[in-house]
Amino acid sequence: MNQPLTLTAAQKAGPKVTAVALGLVLAILLAMPLLHLLPADNVFHVSAYTLTLVGKILCYAIVALALDLVWGYAGLLSLGHGLFFALGGYAMGMYLMRESAGDGLPAFMSFLAWTELPWYWYGTSSFLWAMCLVVLAPGLLAFVFGFFAFRSRIKGVYFSIMTQALTFAGMLLFFRNETGFGGNNGFTDFKTILGFSISAPATRATLFLATVALLVGSLLLGWRLARSKFGRVLTALRDAENRLMFCGYDPRGYKLFIWTLSAVLCGLAGALYVPQVGIINPSEMAPTQSIEAAVWVALGGRGTLIGPLLGAGIVNGMKSWFTVAFPEYWLFALGALFIIVTLYLPKGVIGLLRRRGEQ
Repeated sequence: MNQPLTLTAAQKAGPKVTAVALGLVLAILLAMPLLHLLPADNVFHVSAYTLTLVGKILCYAIVALALDLVWGYAGLLSLGHGLFFALGGYAMGMYLMRESAGDGLPAFMSFLAWTELPWYWYGTSSFLWAMCLVVLAPGLLAFVFGFFAFRSRIKGVYFSIMTQALTFAGMLLFFRNETGFGGNNGFTDFKTILGFSISAPATRATLFLATVALLVGSLLLGWRLARSKFGRVLTALRDAENRLMFCGYDPRGYKLFIWTLSAVLCGLAGALYVPQVGIINPSEMAPTQSIEAAVWVALGGRGTLIGPLLGAGIVNGMKSWFTVAFPEYWLFALGALFIIVTLYLPKGVIGLLRRRGEQ
């Protein structure tokens, strides 16, 4: 059984170097929202655009980390994590739309001549209930899907196809106006969150800090799982499932737990994504979004925890530049990047750094 690359890299680089590098990155992230609060004419001021862009990338990094837990450690390639991300975003969006509408109906319902809220919108004016939905919606869907999939011993490419079909079905469902989720336009034009203006610098800074906290918490959780007996069973499950079953382990419970946990992390990331970016629509459920998340993990190095974070940052940084400079060529660049990683970087950026360190 291979030891997680993060632990191997840490041992080779030394705990001090690793701690300094991670501490420096964390310090920069914590400083950004504080610098955003400075006057706009200050040379150290961080603009709202920059803070929003980095906050969005951090949300995607959490998704990459969540996918790494199921793909890198359990060997389950999911092409449907975009669905869980979007469900968390929609749960938060429902609360934000209710708060913006006050005592009335959300704007899109009034436009469609709806006279009352659907039953599944009840209670969404409460932030506490909205946060419960953020966890329950993706968590329950993942649990039910995983229970039947793992019970039937579906794995490999068949599991990937089923997850992609699931997110595609969710996208088609949410595109319909009669579903009650804003149709093609989704939710947007948010005004406040917990009574605070969403566009206020202090609110943006708080949301950014919450995203950093979730990312750090998810990384620590993944690290603890990787070092535990549970993590060792997951890697054994990935490398030799039949041999693990011969040793008396039932892989279904391990798969179901990590699969559901991964979905919940995606839902929490989606909930923080929506108020920062200001929109959520069915395009977040598009199969291409989930495939792109797999590219993040592959580029950074699956089964490494840190690698997927790097991959999400690199790919989304490139995407932000390409979609402004050469928008029509981004998909070609993404495809070329995936081919290069597959052929020349099978262990991702972390694997490349490790190999150079050994040299």
